[in-house]
Amino acid sequence: MAEIKTEVMTVNMGPQHPSTHGVLRLVLELDGETILSAVPTIGFLHTGIEKTCEQKKWQQVVPLVERMDYLSAQSNSMAYCLSVEKLLGLAIPQRVADIRVLIAELQRINSHLVWLGTHGMEVGAVSVMLYCFGERELLLNMNEMLAGFRMFPSYMRVGGLREDLPRGFHEAVRGFLDRFPSKLDTFEDLLTHNEIYLKRTQGVGVISKDDAIGYGLVGPIARSAGVAYDVRRQFPYLGYETYAFDVPVQGAGDVYARYQVRVQEMRESVKICRQALERIAPVGPYAVDDPRITPPPKDRVYTEMEALIQHFLIHSQGFTVPAGEAYVPVEGPRGEHGFYVLSDGTNRPWRIKSRAPSLLACQALEKMIVGGLIADVIAVIGSIDVVMGDVDR
Repeated sequence: MAEIKTEVMTVNMGPQHPSTHGVLRLVLELDGETILSAVPTIGFLHTGIEKTCEQKKWQQVVPLVERMDYLSAQSNSMAYCLSVEKLLGLAIPQRVADIRVLIAELQRINSHLVWLGTHGMEVGAVSVMLYCFGERELLLNMNEMLAGFRMFPSYMRVGGLREDLPRGFHEAVRGFLDRFPSKLDTFEDLLTHNEIYLKRTQGVGVISKDDAIGYGLVGPIARSAGVAYDVRRQFPYLGYETYAFDVPVQGAGDVYARYQVRVQEMRESVKICRQALERIAPVGPYAVDDPRITPPPKDRVYTEMEALIQHFLIHSQGFTVPAGEAYVPVEGPRGEHGFYVLSDGTNRPWRIKSRAPSLLACQALEKMIVGGLIADVIAVIGSIDVVMGDVDR
């Protein structure tokens, strides 16, 4: 029988949306269908947001950071606000902390639904995408209730929130939490024991626990490899230490394990949301009572000269932040992220640097796909849930 000879072929995968998560280019060396090497190329979505932040007043940065990782907008703005509040030495009201927890966990579910829907579509389960986006629509409706915007509400502000919760918000959230667990059961019925899905995901894109730590991976990718690290547990913020929830951990480190972790995380987020909802009083403060940071109520602006001047100064000049630096990590949908904030004592940040978990995930992509088949590349890219706006910034 004649010996089959092959030659190494270089293939450009991209730059396009190889798995609908952003513009990424992979330079692959193939021997037949086996990947010999892979070089991720980033930068096609570079926006210069970090540099632009230096030209904005402190509150004006919130809409910018929300557009970095556009699937976890409110988690981004929360992380930024926590860092600036640390520099200011602000202690936000407990009601504000509970509302932020609720919104952040709803955002986690929102992000994981986008991931599950697109990942399912990439491996051939198109119906999963339709179901997931139907549920996500309800969460976008809640964003619209909060601030009039569906993707980027800019509802969290330094010192608190933009305004109080709208009428009917509690009922809308409670209605979603009541229906969502059964929808998760439906998603799992479609995938968890599906023989085709199992063959496409088990043993594919494996990364070990040691490699996950070595590459600095966080979030569901690290937890799927056995790294039990969650910022909400290790470095609690906003009172997370008082909430009852589990941190899902798997050990296989493959595409299927990452799926298991994220589905379980959505169930845990539902538990946290229920607890936060019970804690939030119908009425109460929605920002710190500090005239340097928070504009006065409109009824005072219309009737008192001092309040009108204060309102004008905050909106025209902003507020100053004491010179110094701060970083408060939070557990976003993709793992630990946060904003290193450097102030020179003026009304604008001197430097803002984002810790982007998606960048580290792209770095580890080569480790996950080399030695595997080109047919599995898309499944692996989808499973690490990278957002290229978070990578490039």
